[in-house]
Amino acid sequence: MTKPLRILIAEDEPLNLARLSRLLQAAECEIVAEVTDGPGVFEWLNKGEAVDALFLDIQMPGLSGLDVVADLPRPFPIVFVTAYSEHAVRAFEQAAVDFLLKPVTAERLAKTLERLRSPREHATPEAPKPTGPFRYPVKAGQGLVFLDLAKTTHFTFEDGIVWAHAGDRFRTLWQTLTEAETALAGRGLLRSHRHLLLRPEAVVGVRAGEFGRIVARLAGGVELEVSRGAAPALKKRLGLS
Repeated sequence: MTKPLRILIAEDEPLNLARLSRLLQAAECEIVAEVTDGPGVFEWLNKGEAVDALFLDIQMPGLSGLDVVADLPRPFPIVFVTAYSEHAVRAFEQAAVDFLLKPVTAERLAKTLERLRSPREHATPEAPKPTGPFRYPVKAGQGLVFLDLAKTTHFTFEDGIVWAHAGDRFRTLWQTLTEAETALAGRGLLRSHRHLLLRPEAVVGVRAGEFGRIVARLAGGVELEVSRGAAPALKKRLGLS
């Protein structure tokens, strides 16, 4: 028997929240949390509990659903829920699994849940990665050279390219930051933003940023903003909490 999907709902309108929660439970989903604003999403995610998908209202107090996704420390399957169809394009630009218009119907929700369940049912567990010294290839002219991960401060994703930062900037063979994160699993890196993968050991200082974010300072003076969602994990890795 397939395990029920664990769902977090963020919705500031009580009637819409109750309706969506009822429909999801009728579809044999487990509601792990109901929050009414963007900060509430991060507060719950910081507990570290398992969740299979986030159903986010786009217009909420404080932070919109789009703002929440931009600040997530790692990718989650996202379903946007809104009364305004003009938000659809921006929703799919954020790589949302689906976009639901209010009032949500059981028939339309069933299609969304089918999309969410498909990859889960066919996924295979990955083998654990070793944690010893590690090198990875980057492009150099017509060939490749190997960089030491211990001398790398961070990885960024820009213009369809994953760049490694190790004194200079080097083009890796990975095509997405999620691909890099998977290849480097078990190596201690932290997804600090949608486009940033950080090695906490390379951080030499931190300061407070805006809206609950923090700014990490690396050797050489480079400063990188760490998202609200990833800030608690980085503080913990640095022994600050």
